Amino acid sequence: MANLTISVDDATLKRARLRALQRDESVNAYLAEALRRYADAGDAEDRMARVLAVAEGSRYGTGSGGRKWTRDELHRG
Repeated sequence: MANLTISVDDATLKRARLRALQRDESVNAYLAEALRRYADAGDAEDRMARVLAVAEGSRYGTGSGGRKWTRDELHRG
Protein backbone atom coordinates (compact mmCIF):
# COMPACT_ATOMS: atom_id res chain seq x y z
CA MET A 1 0.00 0.00 0.00
CA ALA A 2 1.35 3.44 -0.93
CA ASN A 3 1.61 6.44 1.37
CA LEU A 4 0.31 9.88 0.41
CA THR A 5 1.28 13.14 2.08
CA ILE A 6 -1.03 16.14 1.94
CA SER A 7 -0.77 19.63 3.37
CA VAL A 8 -3.67 21.08 5.33
CA ASP A 9 -3.90 23.89 7.85
CA ASP A 10 -3.84 22.96 11.53
CA ALA A 11 -7.39 24.11 12.27
CA THR A 12 -8.85 21.99 9.47
CA LEU A 13 -6.94 18.91 10.59
CA LYS A 14 -8.07 19.42 14.19
CA ARG A 15 -11.73 19.66 13.11
CA ALA A 16 -11.34 16.59 10.88
CA ARG A 17 -9.84 14.59 13.73
CA LEU A 18 -12.69 15.58 16.06
CA ARG A 19 -15.28 14.63 13.42
CA ALA A 20 -13.56 11.31 12.77
CA LEU A 21 -13.50 10.59 16.50
CA GLN A 22 -17.24 11.30 16.73
CA ARG A 23 -17.86 8.93 13.81
CA ASP A 24 -15.56 6.23 15.20
CA GLU A 25 -13.29 6.34 12.16
CA SER A 26 -9.90 7.72 11.26
CA VAL A 27 -9.10 10.68 9.04
CA ASN A 28 -6.82 8.35 7.08
CA ALA A 29 -9.61 5.81 6.47
CA TYR A 30 -12.01 8.57 5.42
CA LEU A 31 -9.53 10.11 2.98
CA ALA A 32 -8.60 6.71 1.53
CA GLU A 33 -12.27 5.93 0.82
CA ALA A 34 -12.86 9.39 -0.66
CA LEU A 35 -9.85 8.92 -2.93
CA ARG A 36 -11.16 5.49 -4.06
CA ARG A 37 -14.54 7.04 -4.93
CA TYR A 38 -12.81 9.86 -6.80
CA ALA A 39 -10.64 7.44 -8.77
CA ASP A 40 -13.60 5.18 -9.62
CA ALA A 41 -15.92 8.02 -10.71
CA GLY A 42 -14.56 8.03 -14.26
CA ASP A 43 -15.46 4.37 -14.71
CA ALA A 44 -19.05 4.99 -13.64
CA GLU A 45 -19.35 7.99 -15.96
CA ASP A 46 -18.04 5.93 -18.91
CA ARG A 47 -20.54 3.14 -18.22
CA MET A 48 -23.42 5.60 -17.94
CA ALA A 49 -22.44 7.27 -21.23
CA ARG A 50 -22.53 3.87 -23.00
CA VAL A 51 -25.95 3.07 -21.52
CA LEU A 52 -27.32 6.45 -22.58
CA ALA A 53 -25.90 6.03 -26.09
CA VAL A 54 -27.71 2.69 -26.48
CA ALA A 55 -30.94 4.16 -25.08
CA GLU A 56 -30.79 7.14 -27.43
CA GLY A 57 -30.12 4.85 -30.39
CA SER A 58 -33.17 2.77 -29.55
CA ARG A 59 -35.37 5.85 -29.37
CA TYR A 60 -34.45 6.93 -32.89
CA GLY A 61 -34.59 3.55 -34.58
CA THR A 62 -30.84 2.93 -34.59
CA GLY A 63 -30.81 0.69 -31.55
CA SER A 64 -30.27 -3.02 -31.22
CA GLY A 65 -32.38 -3.95 -34.24
CA GLY A 66 -33.94 -6.75 -32.24
CA ARG A 67 -30.60 -8.02 -30.95
CA LYS A 68 -30.71 -9.67 -27.54
CA TRP A 69 -27.92 -8.42 -25.28
CA THR A 70 -26.26 -10.73 -22.77
CA ARG A 71 -25.63 -9.57 -19.21
CA ASP A 72 -21.87 -9.72 -19.84
CA GLU A 73 -22.18 -7.48 -22.91
CA LEU A 74 -24.18 -4.91 -20.99
CA HIS A 75 -21.73 -4.84 -18.07
CA ARG A 76 -18.49 -5.06 -20.02
CA GLY A 77 -16.00 -2.42 -18.83
